[in-house]
Amino acid sequence: MRLSITHRTEYEYDAPVDYALQQVRLTPTSNSQQNVLSWQVDIEGGQEELSFTDQYKNHTMMVSIIPGGTKVVLTASGEVDTLDQSGVLGPVYGYAPLWHFKQHSDLTKPGREIRKLARGVKGEDVLASLHALSATIAENVTYEAGKTYAVTSAEQAMEGGYGVCQDHAQIFIAAARTAGVPARYVSGYLMMNDRVDQDASHAWAEAHVDGLGWVGFDVSNGISPDERYVRIAVGLDYRDAAPVSGMRMGTANESMIVSVQVQQ
Repeated sequence: MRLSITHRTEYEYDAPVDYALQQVRLTPTSNSQQNVLSWQVDIEGGQEELSFTDQYKNHTMMVSIIPGGTKVVLTASGEVDTLDQSGVLGPVYGYAPLWHFKQHSDLTKPGREIRKLARGVKGEDVLASLHALSATIAENVTYEAGKTYAVTSAEQAMEGGYGVCQDHAQIFIAAARTAGVPARYVSGYLMMNDRVDQDASHAWAEAHVDGLGWVGFDVSNGISPDERYVRIAVGLDYRDAAPVSGMRMGTANESMIVSVQVQQ
């Protein structure tokens, strides 16, 4: 399937800003699930300082605001051919070893509820256990926006019983790691069957299964990623794979508007 994607992120400030720096992960790379045909990131009100490949092999840009500016707009767009691999990326490895993905971060540190979930990931058929884990999370954590935030941990979302794709992915990751299974966070895009315009990008989890390599689990939709998905970045949690994150100096208040279009 060929997907056309446009992702626009607009930051606006209520006073001139002398210094702001954004870390931008908005560029997909080709792999067994996707072939990037064309892609570009346009910058208004700022400039690219440098680009590099990070420890997870994510293509990363550093973008600064033009001093004294009040707005920065980042527009990522392009076309990607995708394949349905039943969620299996395979034995694709970067600089980080597998044991690294067994480590908990602040957002995936397990508490009582996560440890309960982890007890279900056992037996010889780890893949079946992971699919069951995904279904259990979806049953117990209702998808609802506005109940959690970027800093909400997996345990907090599990206790609250509400969350979005970011929370579902981090709960899955936390439980899998607690059970000794390497797991990681994936950010990217999903083509919706009923709409083109979306309010945000998407996120899911991957676990490493012996004999298969990395396998994806989209808890929010109850499936493994198919040809409707485009992956952008991976990491231990949301913070490592966020499309845009950064800092600024000064007292200006910031507002952000995100729009995403994904269509065949």
